[in-house]
Amino acid sequence: MRAISVTLMLSVVIILAACNEQSRSPIEVDMYNPDGDSLGTATFSEQPDGVQIKLKLSGFESGLHGIHVHEYPKCEGPDFKTAGNHFNPESKLHGLMHPEGPHLGDMPNLEVAEDGKIDTEVMVQGATLKDDKNSLLVGEGTSLIIHEKQDDGITQPAGESGARIACGKITLNESNETESPSNPADDGPQKEE
Repeated sequence: MRAISVTLMLSVVIILAACNEQSRSPIEVDMYNPDGDSLGTATFSEQPDGVQIKLKLSGFESGLHGIHVHEYPKCEGPDFKTAGNHFNPESKLHGLMHPEGPHLGDMPNLEVAEDGKIDTEVMVQGATLKDDKNSLLVGEGTSLIIHEKQDDGITQPAGESGARIACGKITLNESNETESPSNPADDGPQKEE
């Protein structure tokens, strides 16, 4: 009888753990420009070889744009520098074409249509939404950044991809669904440093 109770308890623990992992996927992230205007959404889904991101965005200049996962879930305008560097838990060099790369957060460039819209899917190879050092939800989470120019795939530290023009927080925190980025300049006079 005791063996049955232990087996039953272990089964419940395993099922609850599996449900917790499954509840992390998909995650919908709102994307914003530096002024705090909504650009659309990025939906993150766990896949066998990484995390798939479905992008439904508008308001961009046509052409190629770098896209990366960055290390912190912070999207403070006007430059999104609070998002930190590229997500790089394996301490590799930047670039999909670099022999000692890439960062885990590196992805192929996005191609924006003439109408300024992005409706595509990209993959973060080797990433996960589960508990792991390669999790996009590690710590408090990470962020998704789109840049003004294309990533050249090799230049350190970020592929010469220019300014950060869109940001979304990748977290399990439901408040990020409605919270646009803050602009420190909107908080009154700032002390110069």
